Amino acid sequence: MITVSPHIVVPNAGEASTWYARAFGAQEISRVPLPGDRVMSVEVRIGESAIHIGSEFPAAGILSPRSIGGTATVLQISTEDAKVLWSQALDAGAEERHPLAEQFWGELHGQLSDPFGHRWNVAQKIRDVPPDEIAAAAAEMFGQPATGSGSTDG
Repeated sequence: MITVSPHIVVPNAGEASTWYARAFGAQEISRVPLPGDRVMSVEVRIGESAIHIGSEFPAAGILSPRSIGGTATVLQISTEDAKVLWSQALDAGAEERHPLAEQFWGELHGQLSDPFGHRWNVAQKIRDVPPDEIAAAAAEMFGQPATGSGSTDG
């Protein structure tokens, strides 16, 4: 079996595990505690996906997005009810970056920031859209002429 599981760094993994449970329904699988009520890491599951949450250790160069000034990574949660998950995350303290709205690629989709500096897309498939229509809409959105079939093959 081959899987990919993100490892994200936050100021305090124990606090983050609690927040992700409230916001996204994460279930804690395991925890590596340290002396003094610190937590090295926590593994959680959101749906079928494992996410490893590590505490910051600046002396070891292990830093969260808040400490380095942002992140280039976005985690996506695909769900059957984006509106419910979206509201739950906002109620838990997430910050809206892009509103939850129907998108040209056939999803109800929006983006949030969590209190630790990580970005999360919330997505729900609502309709099938042919790849050429997606490519044309994307090209129009970014002011480029449409080319190709929308394939992501390299």
